[in-house]
Amino acid sequence: MATERFEDIVEDFAFLDDWEDRYRYVIELGRAMDPLETALKVPATKVDGCASQVWIAPRLDGSGPDARFDFVGDSDALIVRGLIAVLHALYAGLSPREVIDIDAPVELGRLGLDQHLSSQRSNGLRAMVARIRGVAQGALQEA
Repeated sequence: MATERFEDIVEDFAFLDDWEDRYRYVIELGRAMDPLETALKVPATKVDGCASQVWIAPRLDGSGPDARFDFVGDSDALIVRGLIAVLHALYAGLSPREVIDIDAPVELGRLGLDQHLSSQRSNGLRAMVARIRGVAQGALQEA
């Protein structure tokens, strides 16, 4: 149940022959994101468990079952900023229930990221996914 934007990334990855090209692609995805407002770079949005500094500021548009999940994020590391862009493609625009239902390790595994990130980056990616899922879970409990 991945989004169309995420499916586009999966297709683009299939056309790239080596991991250097794929890393560059992920970094370019991050560069294309708008920078996070300084006011949102606060302890409440900081993601613990990442080697670099990472902030994810989630928001819900609407309420109840019609709510749609979105977030803005940033990092001081280019590759991590790109990973945030990949996660945004995976989750943005979904309902909180759909966010919970996505098997992130399986979806991200389609990109081979699990095999090509350092253990620190993999831990950070898991921490970002946990933050996103936690927000979606909280939204479901409030609904």
